[in-house]
Amino acid sequence: MHPAAPAPSTAPNAIDRFFEVTKRGSTILGEVRGGLVTFVAMAYIVVLNPIILSGTADVAGDSLGFSQVAATTALTAGVMTILFGIVTRLPFAFAAGLGINSFLAVNVVGEVTWPEAMGLVMLNGVLIVVLAATGLRRLIFDAVPLALKTAITVGIGLFIAFIGFVDGGFATSTGLSSPPVGLGISGSVATVPTLLFVLTLLLIAALMVLRVRGGILIGLVIGTIVAVVVEAIWHLGASTEEAGGWGLTVPTLPSQWLSIPDLSLVGQISFGSFGRIGVLASVMLVFTLLFTNFFDAMGTMTGLSREAGLADADGTFPRLRSALVVEGIGAVAGGLTSSSSNTVFVESGAGIGEGARTGLATTVTGILFLLAMFLSPLTTIVPTEIAAAALVVVGALMMAQIRHIDLTDLSTLIPVFLTITVMPMTYSIANGIGAGFVSWVVIRAVTGRVRQISVLLWIVAAGFVVFFARGPLEALIG
Repeated sequence: MHPAAPAPSTAPNAIDRFFEVTKRGSTILGEVRGGLVTFVAMAYIVVLNPIILSGTADVAGDSLGFSQVAATTALTAGVMTILFGIVTRLPFAFAAGLGINSFLAVNVVGEVTWPEAMGLVMLNGVLIVVLAATGLRRLIFDAVPLALKTAITVGIGLFIAFIGFVDGGFATSTGLSSPPVGLGISGSVATVPTLLFVLTLLLIAALMVLRVRGGILIGLVIGTIVAVVVEAIWHLGASTEEAGGWGLTVPTLPSQWLSIPDLSLVGQISFGSFGRIGVLASVMLVFTLLFTNFFDAMGTMTGLSREAGLADADGTFPRLRSALVVEGIGAVAGGLTSSSSNTVFVESGAGIGEGARTGLATTVTGILFLLAMFLSPLTTIVPTEIAAAALVVVGALMMAQIRHIDLTDLSTLIPVFLTITVMPMTYSIANGIGAGFVSWVVIRAVTGRVRQISVLLWIVAAGFVVFFARGPLEALIG
């Protein structure tokens, strides 16, 4: 009589155990799919970041090269995303932060050189790492009331959706003081790319309502294929004021698949700004970078962790301290590579909506960013109008968190309302958080509930007052 055959093992493999895939109710295939969707939603940064940074000459008349910035953008995003995924096991991907890169191009390099600007970015990152490593950043995180943490999630959802509507060409600037934003062109969806955005949005929404696995990815693939076919037939080309073409990338099959990345910008930093514009002016620039970086990242991670179902009742999530430290390292790395401060991207919500729950998805996204250095022509196949559709759906999912906030108390309703609305209206997560913090403290202070305000919240609210008034303060400093 032969002994019974052993039952097949159902124990998770090493990758599953390390990233806690099964423990979080996910699968390896689902994580890979989520990581791919996150990359598709974020890939535009490889094109957009060099457009922003290379399009402005610094105080010395020098500019950053487009191809060099594109290469370091993909390199830094890849390395930091993989590092974050392995260290924290969280499904949040990294790339150059749009708020900070625009601030550098518009407000900083008119006073300093690009290497000096990147030196300030590095200093900002070092300060964030110190705050995180000493636990102060965690203390500030814990001091935020739960209602505001939830409001941050909802606000980021609206912000993501607004980004999607703008990228899709559905919401556009009118060029008027009132209304400043309108529907499409002259109040109608008048371009083929925007029409494809709408159709892709409806397709993804329908697939998700039907609970089709991979609904977001399927919608993005179908939308991209249709976009490539449309471009091949009608040759819409890039968007101009006269013609409604594609916004950022034209969906065509590249003639060249491989490119050798130029990494010559790595290490091109300087701390000469303190001598060029003075210590006080340099400190104010670092302060602005610090506040934007610090609270943008905190808000984004809070929102994404709730959307992924990883947050506790008080809003904290696994390996929070490690996440805060690595996020600071992203700013250091971005300065070192001249790609601007790298931080958690709200577009990670697209992968989370697809099912990503662990750092395995993040690692997949990071690997794809590293490949993008050599396959940069491929990153332009998916037009922003198609990727934008996923962002709107994810924004709707995050909006659902508002049900957890008790809005019957006006002292809670008003700060929550300001947090949620200021984010998309000012195109800044940090601004929304600041409006919520300051209003929370002021309302409770004047209504006799001072004891409900922690000391740290007082300090942070005061810091935001300085942050909002930094223009006059910088002028006063000279």
